[in-house]
Amino acid sequence: MTTNYNKSAPQALSEDTQKLVEAFNKLDTDAKLAWLYFVYEKMGDSITPAAPTAAEPELAPKLLRDYYELSDEQQLQIMREIVNCEDTEYSRAYGSIKENNQLFVWYAWAEAMGDQVVDMPEDYNASDTINNLLSQIEKQDFEEQMSVLRTITGQMGYSDVKPIETQAETGKTSSL
Repeated sequence: MTTNYNKSAPQALSEDTQKLVEAFNKLDTDAKLAWLYFVYEKMGDSITPAAPTAAEPELAPKLLRDYYELSDEQQLQIMREIVNCEDTEYSRAYGSIKENNQLFVWYAWAEAMGDQVVDMPEDYNASDTINNLLSQIEKQDFEEQMSVLRTITGQMGYSDVKPIETQAETGKTSSL
């Protein structure tokens, strides 16, 4: 049995959560980063955090150790590259890990913002679109929130691994 994993296919389950992901994808790069920042800022209150024990942070040393040594400008540039799926060293490192670890990377960065990670500018005002999307995810239950976040963060980063073609696409049966 083979799996057909398509990184661009939405993993969000309900129509509402798929619409939320689609609306997020329409944001520009910095608006996406701002939204993620606000989501993680609300973790534990109106948004339930994913269990950090589901992640394996040792699989992402470049993102969870080396990254902290960079300047604020370099960190912000790396975040943008990951959001934009650019073919860069850090974006490849991010794209090579599973969704739970990708979620954990954003969680760890959010926890370290203003300390070891570049912070949100003090004078930043979120747009109505960002606030609306934030309000929408707050209304979702835990599973829906995780589905949205897993889908969004799973679409980021660069990977040259292609989805496995299905039998319908190739016309061939798999051999063992």
